[in-house]
Amino acid sequence: MEEFNLEAPVSFIPTALPLVEEDDPILKQKTERFDFDNPPINPVQLYQNLGRTLMAHDALGLAAPQVGLPYRFFVLRTENILGVFNPILVDKSEEEVIMEEGCLSFDNLFIKIKRPQRIRARFTTPDGKTQTSVFDGMTARAFLHEYDHLEGITFTTKANRFHLDAGKKKRRLIKSGRYTVSRVIKEA
Repeated sequence: MEEFNLEAPVSFIPTALPLVEEDDPILKQKTERFDFDNPPINPVQLYQNLGRTLMAHDALGLAAPQVGLPYRFFVLRTENILGVFNPILVDKSEEEVIMEEGCLSFDNLFIKIKRPQRIRARFTTPDGKTQTSVFDGMTARAFLHEYDHLEGITFTTKANRFHLDAGKKKRRLIKSGRYTVSRVIKEA
């Protein structure tokens, strides 16, 4: 996979992008396919800016709608920062795992969500090349979390009522200072 330099000069936005609030309507809107033939923005610049924002928030993933952009694109922290345009889920494992997830759009909200252990997905990289990859464990989870953002689905709608209520209770305790979160890498 080709590397992209997050430190390269860009003309779009030179620093981390601001996150939208959890009640912003863009988080519930399905995104449209990114058009590489007539791009609304340079895809490498978009990748660089979302990558910078991901790193600034120390997150595992970040989708374009979370910064107010209606593009079918997200970044994932893997060995490098992976840029994912127009993803398609090709396959998923029958084995599912329940784990707690966080989201940059929902500050201090951590909810247990059931997701497949492994997925196979096809997507386009920022340089316009299509590839198919297999993701396992936390990377598969982060991929699916970001994919949901592109579908207009937030993780609060993926949780069952019990886990959602437990997450909201923990959030209230965190905000009141009666519960502390030591080191959490948030999925966006």
